[in-house]
Amino acid sequence: MNSFKLGLLAATALFVSPALAAGPADVLSTYGDIAQAKYEDSLESAKTLKAAIEALVAEPTEANLTAARAAWVEARNPYQQTEAYRFGNAIVDDWEGKVNAWPLDEGLIDYVDTSYGEDSEENAFYTANVVANPSLKVGGETIDASVITAELLAETLQEAGEVEANVATGYHAIEFLLWGQDLNGTDAGAGNRPATDFDAANCTGGNCERRIQYLQAATDLLISDLEEMSAAWAPGGAAREDLAGKGDEGGLATILTGMGSLSYGELAGERIKLGLMLHDPEEEHDCFSDNTHMSHYNDVVGIRNVYFGEYKSPLGNDVTGASLAEMVAEKDPALAEEMKAKLDATLVAFEVMKARAEGGEAYDQMIGEGNDEGNAVVQAAVDALVDQTASIERVVKVLELHDIAFEGSDSLDNPTAVFQ
Repeated sequence: MNSFKLGLLAATALFVSPALAAGPADVLSTYGDIAQAKYEDSLESAKTLKAAIEALVAEPTEANLTAARAAWVEARNPYQQTEAYRFGNAIVDDWEGKVNAWPLDEGLIDYVDTSYGEDSEENAFYTANVVANPSLKVGGETIDASVITAELLAETLQEAGEVEANVATGYHAIEFLLWGQDLNGTDAGAGNRPATDFDAANCTGGNCERRIQYLQAATDLLISDLEEMSAAWAPGGAAREDLAGKGDEGGLATILTGMGSLSYGELAGERIKLGLMLHDPEEEHDCFSDNTHMSHYNDVVGIRNVYFGEYKSPLGNDVTGASLAEMVAEKDPALAEEMKAKLDATLVAFEVMKARAEGGEAYDQMIGEGNDEGNAVVQAAVDALVDQTASIERVVKVLELHDIAFEGSDSLDNPTAVFQ
C-alpha cells in the first residue's frame, strides 16, 4: 500500500507579485534540486529494499517475501516520480534503460510456465534461463554464467543479442524474481512465486542458490546505478552541468520536453493506450506485481512536481522553490489557470484509477476486453493526459521557446498501425 498520500490540488499557489516573480535561473535551480532529492530518495529506498531482500535470503519465509515485495513497491514511488527528467536530459535517457527497461522476456532470467513458449524468432535468449544454466550457448557463443554477478548482468546479458526485451537488470528484473510470472491474464491476481524458491534447504523451482545470487546482484546493481544518477544531479554533477550549459532557454525547453513527452507519447500512448487497445496485460508497466496503477500515478505526480516546483518526499527531503508555474502566471495568467486546471483534472483521473485498483480491481483487469467500466476509467486517464499536453504546448509558445518536439505514439497518432 502506498505509504504517502499527496494533498496536491489545494497546495499549489500560482500567482506571485511581479517583484517576486521567478526567473529562469531560479526555476532551473529548483528543477535540479528536485531531481537530486528524488534520485537520493530512490537510492535510499533501494537500500531499504536490499535490507529486506537480505532478510528474505537469511530466512526465506512467506512473511519475509511479503516484506521484500512491499519494499520493492515503496522503492518504486520516488523513482517513478523522476521520469519527467528522462525526456530532454540525454544523461538520464541514456541511463534509464539500466534501471527501468520494460517489457522483458522473463525466460532470459528464470523458469517460466509452458504457456510462455520455448523459443522466439526475434530473441535467441528467449528461454536462456540464466538461473538454471551456469553456461549459456546462444548463437554459437558460450557465455560463462557460473557465478551470477552484477558485471554479468550489466555487461553481457542486458540487451543481449541487441534485443531490447532482454532486460537483465533494474526494477523489473527484481520484480520478476520477487513475484514470478503473473499467469492470471486479465483475471484477478499477481505473480505468486513461493518463498521456498529462495530456500536452498527446501528448494522449489530449482537452483535456489543461483536465484539468490541473481536477486542480490541485480539489487546491488540497482543501488550502484542510482548512486550514479544521484551524483549526477548533486551540485556540480554532470546532469546539473549539462543543464546549465543549455542556457536559460534551453533549460526551460528541457523541462517542457520532459513534461510533454512523458504526458503524451510515453504515458498516454505507449504505457496506457496501447495496452488498452490490445486489452493485453503484457503491456502493463509493473506486470508481475500488479503495481502499475501506482507507477502511472507517480508519473503524473512527477509532471506536476517539475511544473509547480514542489516535491513531497516520502523520506522528508521536501523541496519547494521557484517554478515554471510562476513564470507562466506572470506572462499569461489565464493560461496559468488553464494549465493548473488541466494538471488537476489529470490527477483526479489517476486518483480514480488508483482508488479502483486499491479497491480490488488491478490495472490489468481494468484494461481487459469486455470490462467497459474499467476501460472507461483508463480511457479517461488517457484523455486527461492528451488534454493537458495541449496546454503544455501553449506554455511553450507563451514562453517563446523553439524547436521542442514531444514524443509521439502510434496508439495516439496512427492507431491503425498498432494492428498491422
